[in-house]
Amino acid sequence: MTTQKTHDYLVRLRDLIVEEREYAKALNLPAMAQVLAEKEELLQILAHVQTLAPADKGIATQIRHENRRNAYLFKATLGWIRETMEFFGKKTVTSTYSANAGTVSACVNGRLLSGRI
Repeated sequence: MTTQKTHDYLVRLRDLIVEEREYAKALNLPAMAQVLAEKEELLQILAHVQTLAPADKGIATQIRHENRRNAYLFKATLGWIRETMEFFGKKTVTSTYSANAGTVSACVNGRLLSGRI
């Protein structure tokens, strides 16, 4: 593979990573899936590159930086979703009091998202 072709692939990969983040922020999943498919194709092509030209090392650094930004975004979003699911899974009914003023646990499991109506 020629140096110019490798350079073009690296630039396109960097652009795809940025596009992927923008589509993720906009929740445009069909466009994000297209970008992901193209990105996978590029990664398969670039996997055969043995040495990188010194001029392309800057682009490789940018790719690493943008990829880490995406990873942080996806990890933070996953954490937010987990926290939200934990919140909805918590007990929603507080304990009640018995006749002798002791607390009695309610018999409701508390799941707001039980899947039942």
